[in-house]
Amino acid sequence: MTQSGTIRAGQIRAGMGGWTFEPWEGTFYPEKLAKKKQLEFASRQVPTIEVNGTYYSGFTPATYSKWNAETPENFVFSIKGNRFVTNRKVLAEAGESMAKFFAQGLEELGEKLGPLVWQFAPTKKFEPDDFEGFLKLLPEKHHGRPLRHVLEVRHGSFAVPDFVALARKYKAAICYAHHHDYPEFADVTADFVYARLQKGEDSVPTAYKPKDLDRWVERAKQWAAGGQPDDLPLADPDNKPEKKPRDVFAYIIHEGKLRAPQGAMAFMERVGKG
Repeated sequence: MTQSGTIRAGQIRAGMGGWTFEPWEGTFYPEKLAKKKQLEFASRQVPTIEVNGTYYSGFTPATYSKWNAETPENFVFSIKGNRFVTNRKVLAEAGESMAKFFAQGLEELGEKLGPLVWQFAPTKKFEPDDFEGFLKLLPEKHHGRPLRHVLEVRHGSFAVPDFVALARKYKAAICYAHHHDYPEFADVTADFVYARLQKGEDSVPTAYKPKDLDRWVERAKQWAAGGQPDDLPLADPDNKPEKKPRDVFAYIIHEGKLRAPQGAMAFMERVGKG
């Protein structure tokens, strides 16, 4: 509780995907900024970045340590899980690949290790028993640090109460995707919320139009205060999450990537204005 007696909301963080993107040179990054300084610069404009490269390949402890050193205190990385973990016919057999993923040195990020995003192919259908087998493999902690897991599913068969119940049982967040093609459902199932805002436009200076950003910030504040926005679709309308503060991670990504950093900065500016 705050001194005024109101419930303190969770923290809202908005960012973009990655920090290496040539069209950002001169539009987001200063003209002559060295590439090796890009993470240092980007991490001082937004409070979080989603790392996509970890989906395609492994990294070393030295790389994670370098990322930690180049970013300010309270910055948070969201790390995408490796594709060899999630792109398989039988998810419950992902144990070995998952062990390799966690053996690469994530602990070097320290307190900056944020949500771990497990992305599934658009063709991957919901098979309850096998998916629960996968969820059982997810570690609750890594080197003593509690982990936050995100499930980014992209097939319509997941938009059912059974999937929501499973995610809630294993305290994993369902990624809310604002996307042209993928299923869209915003059920809250964990102690944090993860959203990927993927309908931006390069022609808009802030990727999303100002009035749309205003509405997304309103929704983020509802999530942070422990609620669920009433204008987003749900897979299980009967699922009533506990009313408690939740951290919110929102990424402007995919479409509108050219202006994604400016969109995230505009998002945070609105959050800061109350």
